[in-house]
Amino acid sequence: MLKLTQATLDKLEELLVLGGYKVRHEKGNFKSGSCIVEASKIIVLNKFSPVEAKVSYLIEAIQSLELDESLLDDRYRKLLADARQMKLQPSEQPAS
Repeated sequence: MLKLTQATLDKLEELLVLGGYKVRHEKGNFKSGSCIVEASKIIVLNKFSPVEAKVSYLIEAIQSLELDESLLDDRYRKLLADARQMKLQPSEQPAS
């Protein structure tokens, strides 16, 4: 089970970077909190969202992305597996 903390956020961001994605924190008034631009492999998080919401957004994104596990070491493979298996509670799910 992953905790919704800054340390987890940092690890998830590293995982996505190793998987070929760029994670950016931008200010804006987008409601979903994150945006994935498939062609350019960019994930944008609302910098004003709380840490818990950012972690939830990244977990949701990881669950929908195909990441090349051959680029990851064992530690990040375990993190990827944990993120893919995690069920977000309704209170943790990003607002639409």
